[in-house]
Amino acid sequence: MPKPLIAKPGAERRRFTPDIIRSYTVKEDGARLLEFLIAAMPDRKRTTVKNFLKHNQVMVGQNVTRQWDMELHAGETISVNTSREFQTFSNPRLKIMYEDDDIIVVYKGYGLLSMGTDRKQEGTAYWLLRDYVKRKDPRNKIFIVHRLDQHTSGLMMFAKTQQAKEAMQHNWNNMVLERRYVAVVENGEIDPAEGTVDSYLAENSAHEVYSTQNPDEGQHAVTRYRTLRSRGQYSMVELQLETGRKNQIRVHMKDIGHPIAGDRRYGAKTSPAHRLCLHAQTLRFVHPVTRRDMNFTSAIPAAFDKLV
Repeated sequence: MPKPLIAKPGAERRRFTPDIIRSYTVKEDGARLLEFLIAAMPDRKRTTVKNFLKHNQVMVGQNVTRQWDMELHAGETISVNTSREFQTFSNPRLKIMYEDDDIIVVYKGYGLLSMGTDRKQEGTAYWLLRDYVKRKDPRNKIFIVHRLDQHTSGLMMFAKTQQAKEAMQHNWNNMVLERRYVAVVENGEIDPAEGTVDSYLAENSAHEVYSTQNPDEGQHAVTRYRTLRSRGQYSMVELQLETGRKNQIRVHMKDIGHPIAGDRRYGAKTSPAHRLCLHAQTLRFVHPVTRRDMNFTSAIPAAFDKLV
């Protein structure tokens, strides 16, 4: 008989084993974390409980902690992963603002691609989050719902299920309640100080988006703007999208003679912050599964404030 094939060491795939998590609810204020856990887990030795803390296996609410003397409050949930450490996410250019079973809301730094291109697949926001969810469970997935330009910072969301992705994309105009951006633009004060830019956006062979008034040539795009303050050659404006077309804000600011600082592709002459001065500040939407009103706001970059 032929000898059975034997896989090379390390080549065999390990079966995924789910986390074993115990959860406890704090009944009253004032308890300290370590003593609370020792009382809540009488079947575990004190040294074992200390090791849970030491190895990132304890979570208070949604935050992993090692602080043994943390003061607890009534109603808080304490979770202990008895099988392995909780998976945490840390990246200097991508921060998770909110996560549940269906969605992830993140703060994306400027310079980070939202998703891969023909030339670059790794290191994008999508790639980083996919790696993160698969570390929790190899069966997990991540889905792109919308994008931010590589050099735009701010808030964006991803779906964790096909159901959540389709619910958001198929009903985008109804599900997204508010998207506000902040930009620093060139050429001083805007006249009028607030208004609406309405055009059709098309794309040429060089992949540059441009405005047209011909509805047969492009997609309808509407941007509302409001000047927040001005100083010298720069103004800070708040922008609200009624439509979400590619490069919409960048093109519309160029159209009114006030290109976004740092946006040389669309008419800017200066780059005082050494970046595109466009930031997705507010994202408000209906949760695709629970139907809750989800509202997120991020701080205006300090570099923008210094300019105006």
